[in-house]
Amino acid sequence: MSACVPTRAADSTRPKRIHQPHSPPPTPPRRFRIAGADLSASIAVFLIALPLSLGIALATGAPLQAGLVAAAVGGLVAGRLGGSPLQVSGPAAGLTVVTADLIHLYGWRTTCAITVLAGITQLGLACLRVARTALAVSPAIVHGMLAGIGVTIAVAQLHIVLGGTPQSAVLDNIRALPDQLANVDPAAVSMSALTLLLLLAWPRIPGRVGELLRKVPAALVAVAGATATASLAGLTLPKVDLPSWSSHALAGLPEGPVLGIVAAVLTVTLVCSVQSLLGAVAVDKLVAGRPELQARVGRSDLDRELLGQGAANIASGALGGLPVAGVAVRSSANVQAGAVSRNSTMLHGVFVVVAALLMVPILELIPLASLAALVMAVGIQMVSLHHIRTVTRHREVLVYAVTTLGVVVLGVLEGVVLGVSVAVGVALHRLARTRITHEEKGGVHYVRVRGQLTFLAVPRLSRTLHQMPQGASAVVELDGSFMDHAAYEALHDWQNAHSAQGGTVELTGRAGARIAEPAGSAHCRCRPWTPWRNHHCEPSASPQFVPSGSPAGEPGEPGEVTASSGRRARDGERGQSGHQLARGISAFQRNTAPLVRGELARLAREGQRPSQLFLTCADSRLVTSMITSSGPGDLFVVRNVGNLVPLPGEESGDDSVAAAIEYAVDVLKVRSITVCGHSGCGAMQALMNAEPGGAMTPLKRWLRHGLPSLERMAAKDRPWARLAGRAPADAVEQLCLTNVVQQLEHLRAYESVARALREGVLELHGMYFHVGEAQAYLLADREGAELFDHVCASEDLRHPA
Repeated sequence: MSACVPTRAADSTRPKRIHQPHSPPPTPPRRFRIAGADLSASIAVFLIALPLSLGIALATGAPLQAGLVAAAVGGLVAGRLGGSPLQVSGPAAGLTVVTADLIHLYGWRTTCAITVLAGITQLGLACLRVARTALAVSPAIVHGMLAGIGVTIAVAQLHIVLGGTPQSAVLDNIRALPDQLANVDPAAVSMSALTLLLLLAWPRIPGRVGELLRKVPAALVAVAGATATASLAGLTLPKVDLPSWSSHALAGLPEGPVLGIVAAVLTVTLVCSVQSLLGAVAVDKLVAGRPELQARVGRSDLDRELLGQGAANIASGALGGLPVAGVAVRSSANVQAGAVSRNSTMLHGVFVVVAALLMVPILELIPLASLAALVMAVGIQMVSLHHIRTVTRHREVLVYAVTTLGVVVLGVLEGVVLGVSVAVGVALHRLARTRITHEEKGGVHYVRVRGQLTFLAVPRLSRTLHQMPQGASAVVELDGSFMDHAAYEALHDWQNAHSAQGGTVELTGRAGARIAEPAGSAHCRCRPWTPWRNHHCEPSASPQFVPSGSPAGEPGEPGEVTASSGRRARDGERGQSGHQLARGISAFQRNTAPLVRGELARLAREGQRPSQLFLTCADSRLVTSMITSSGPGDLFVVRNVGNLVPLPGEESGDDSVAAAIEYAVDVLKVRSITVCGHSGCGAMQALMNAEPGGAMTPLKRWLRHGLPSLERMAAKDRPWARLAGRAPADAVEQLCLTNVVQQLEHLRAYESVARALREGVLELHGMYFHVGEAQAYLLADREGAELFDHVCASEDLRHPA
C-alpha cells in the first residue's frame, strides 16, 4: 500500500501523507549534547595548545597568527573528519624545520600553497587506502627523523633564549653560538630560565596540593609565570606581535622551480602523514588502557584519519596557517583528561578561535624568549633516551644515527632517504651474513648456523654438512628467524641421506629446543593437540629418531615411538594407550620442556600467583590453556562433571570445590573467578534425562547440585539466556547457558567470595565455549538480560557477570 495517496479535490496538489496504523512513531530529531568530560578535556588541551602554537609559529619564522589558524583548523576540521576521534591535530614540532626551510626558500604565501598541495596529496593517498603502508617505515627512521628535528629546533631556539636571532641553517646556528654566548641578554635569559624552571618543577610538586595543581598544564603555567614576571618587573623584551587579522596573508600561487615545489610537497606530505598515523596508533594504545572507553571510541580508521589530515591541511594552507599533523602531547593530554568523543578535539578548536579573536591584548604580553624556551624544551624531548635504548637493543642504532645526522646536516627529506638506504643495507647485510661452525663433542657432531639461512649460504652449509662421517650423530643448531626454500631443500636432502646411512640428525634452536621433525615423520601433519585416535600417519621406511632419554631399540620395541602406534590405537588395541602416553611425555621433554623450564623454575622458587580461578567441566574437549591462551602459573583450575559449584553448608556438599574456592580467594588472592560451561555437556544431558527414583549413584548424587539450574530454566519469571543475540539451539544448550549463570549465584553465597566482592578486589565472570564452533562467549548482564557475547580474534571483552 502506498504511503502517499492524492486527494480527490486536488489531484495535482501536494499528496497527503497517510501513516500506517502499525508503523512506529517518527524518530524525534537527535539533540546535540556535549559530555562534561569532553568539555573539561577540551579546556585542558586548549591551555596546552595555545602557547605551543605560538611557539612553533615563532620557531618557523611564520606569522604568529599562522600557529593559531593551524590549531583551530586542526581541532575543527581534522577533529570532525579524522578517523582517530581522540587525536588532537595542529601545528606540530616535527614540522618546524621543514616549514622554516620552505619559508626561507619560497616565502610565506608559497609555503601556504605547498601546504594546500600536500593536503590534496594526502586526500589522494587516503582514497588509495595506503595509510597502513606508512607504518611499514622502520621505527628507527621515524625516531631518528624526530630526533634530528628536535636537535635543529633546540639549537635554533637557543639563540632566542640567549636574546639573539637564529640563522636559517642548523650548522650556521652551531657556528654562531660562541658569539651569541658572548652577547647574552640578561632579561631574555632570566625569563627563559624561569620558563624552564616552572616547566620542569610544576609536574613534580608533591602531595595533594601538587595533585590539584598539576591539573593546570605545565606549559601554560611556565609561559604565564614568565609573562607575569616580565610585566611586573617592567623588563624590556621582544614580545608577541599579532598584526590585525585584516592584514593576515593567505595562500598564493606557488612560485619557484617545479622540482623544488614537488619535493617540498612530498616532504610535507611524508612528515605530516607519518606523524599523524603514528600518533593515531599511539592514541589507540592509550585508549586500550581504559576498557570503559575502548568500546565507545573503537580503533582508529587510519585511511579516514589521513583523509581528515588532508582536509585540514587544505583548509589551513588556504587560510594562511601552518601545516597540520597529529600532536602527541595534546593527544595524550586529551585522553588523560578523560575525553570520550571527538567533541573535545573540536571544542578545543573553538576555544582557539575565541582566543585568537578576543585575547590578542593578553597574548601580546608574552615574551618571545619564554615561547622559545618552551619550544626548545619540546625539541630536547624529541631526542628520546627510551627510543635510543630501544633501537640499540634491536641493533638499529646505525639507522637511527644516520637518519638523525642526515636531518640535522642535510634536511628532513634527505635525512629520511639516507635512513631508508641504510636500513635496506643493514637488512641485506643481516640476510646475507651467515656464520657456520662445526665441532665434535663426545662423538656428536654439532653444526651451528648463526644468522638467516638463505641460498647465499647453501654452498658453505653443504660443504660443512658433508664433512661429517657416515653414521655419525649430528645436531644442527639453527639460530635465525628465516630459512628460504633453497636452504630448506639442501638441509632436508642431507638429513634424509645421512639418516639412510645409519646416522641420526636433530635440528634444534639456539636454546636446544627441537624445531623440526625427524626424517621418518617428514610427512606427519599432526599437531600437539591432535587426538591419539585421529593419528593417521603411516609408518615410514626411513630410520626413526630415538627420543632423548629413551633406550634405543628396534622399531616397535618399548624404547622407540613409531608412527604406527597411533594407527594401532585407532584399530582398538587398548594396550597401546600406555605407549601413546609415553610418546606424549617424550614429545613434551623433547619439544616443550626446554621452552618452559626457565619459567617453571621461577615459579618453583617464587610460588604460584595465579590471577584467576577457572572452574570448568571435566570434558576432555575443553583444553583450558588453549582456549584462554594461558601458561604456567596463570590459572588456578578446578574441573568437575558439569562445572558445578555446590552451595556452601549443603548436606552432601563437596568440600573439594569449597576448599579450592577458599584457597584461591583467601590465600592466592585471585582477582577473578570464571565459571566456564560448554556445548554438548553430558552432565546437563544426564540432568535433563534423569528419571525420579532408582538407585542413588555417585553421579546422581553429584548432579543434584545442578537441579537449581534446571529450576531456573523452567521458571517463568526469569529471562532465558541468549547466545550472541540468538536463542539457544535446543533445550540442552539452554540448560548449559543457564547453568553458568546459576553457578555464579552459588559462588556469591560463599563468605570469602561475598567479602571480596564487597571490597572490590574480585570479579566474577561467566563463560561458554561452543565446541563445534571453537568459539568462546563471555556473559554480559545487560538490563537483566543474560546475554553471552562472542569474543572475536581482535576483541578484548571484559564483562563482569
